Amino acid sequence: MSFPGTSTPIRRKPISIRRDVFRLSLPVLLSSLFQRLVAIVDIFLTGGLGAAAIAATGLGQLLVFVVMTVFWGLSTGATVVIAHMWGGGQRREARDAAFSAVLACLALTAVCSAAGGLWGGDLARLMGARSDVLAMASEYICLVFLYLIFTTGLNVLSAIMHGTGNTRTPMEAIIVVNILHVVLAWPLIYGKFGLPALGVKGAAIAINVSECIGFGYLLVQAIRLKFISFGRPNGALFGRIWRMGWPVALERIAQQSGQLFYSSFIIGYGTSAYAAHQIGVSIESLSFMPGAGMGIAAASLMGRALGAGKVKRARISHNEALRLALAVMGVMALTFLLVPRYLVGLFTPDPDVIAKGCVFLRLVAFAQMPLAVSFVYAGSLRGTGDTFYVFIVTLLAMWGIRVALSWVAVGWLHLSLYAVWGVFLLDWYFRGAAFAWRYHRRDLHGVAL
Repeated sequence: MSFPGTSTPIRRKPISIRRDVFRLSLPVLLSSLFQRLVAIVDIFLTGGLGAAAIAATGLGQLLVFVVMTVFWGLSTGATVVIAHMWGGGQRREARDAAFSAVLACLALTAVCSAAGGLWGGDLARLMGARSDVLAMASEYICLVFLYLIFTTGLNVLSAIMHGTGNTRTPMEAIIVVNILHVVLAWPLIYGKFGLPALGVKGAAIAINVSECIGFGYLLVQAIRLKFISFGRPNGALFGRIWRMGWPVALERIAQQSGQLFYSSFIIGYGTSAYAAHQIGVSIESLSFMPGAGMGIAAASLMGRALGAGKVKRARISHNEALRLALAVMGVMALTFLLVPRYLVGLFTPDPDVIAKGCVFLRLVAFAQMPLAVSFVYAGSLRGTGDTFYVFIVTLLAMWGIRVALSWVAVGWLHLSLYAVWGVFLLDWYFRGAAFAWRYHRRDLHGVAL
């Protein structure tokens, strides 16, 4: 038996879709890894300048991270809308939507750059920066925000290409950014090869130059591959993109702010507990990448299949992404269960921190399956345009379960550190169940954005 209009047997269809999932998700996974490396390398390289330099760089990165929540919303909206249009053969409309997204990115970036340039130092002061940190932080923040367009442009152009099913080109761009960043940052920070020693300022310049090259590469490729066309602004298309994107921005804000509150409960159990938590979170974040990659692949494949009216293909795409995510994150779960001591030991020799970190990672092992389910189902729901539901579930899970129950456990019941850590398992199991329930109740026929 074959699908209408093709001689390909149905039994072979999942195999080709599985290849599509791999093709889309693997570059996203590598891109996420390299994006994290930019921030990590900056902290690592400025470490030789002392604690104040590390704090200044960290403050600047935190402010950029907060600002980027808005652009992540814009990017997700662009991916979903363009995926639907691209899958439906509306290539001209998809290019116009891409142009609308780029224009919106320029306007939002202009506002953010002006705010960061004018009040970056004041924000650092409000966040508690001391005098030895403030001067370096102000300089770093002003420089990074002055050229923020390269950071936001990379993000939005990558999202446009994800919507068309091209994840390889954004990966190439972020690899270029990482290589240039390392090549430039070290000599600019410490004054090597005849260059002046600029310290933290050198780190900011290295980011700006490397992201400028990466942004230019993506823009040239977007034009060459005809993913974008320049013309008159289309307010209706931007409205569709933002309608999909603003819940994602709120979702990121709810997630990150809740994570800050949750971490504050851990601090009350002492320095070793918090150190173990931070090390565990750093290791755990690596396990997020496969799931996040599958989630983006699911959103892109779902959007393009529904745009083409191929509901059966959309369902198969989701199932294949889920299967692969469960397999990969199942391996991560076994790793966290079997060798947690070796993983935590890479970060610290402290036996107390290692002991607590091992407990944290073993708990994280039991979160890997619901994490895989949450990432893929949330990605598929975004591909159908159901971004507001994903935001509501994230808000309820983070604040109604993780933060609220941690507050009860610490403030009222005075439970142990391990009980508070266990709360995040309830959070992720709830999300997985809520996303799965919604997806299986969705009628994918006639989905329109």
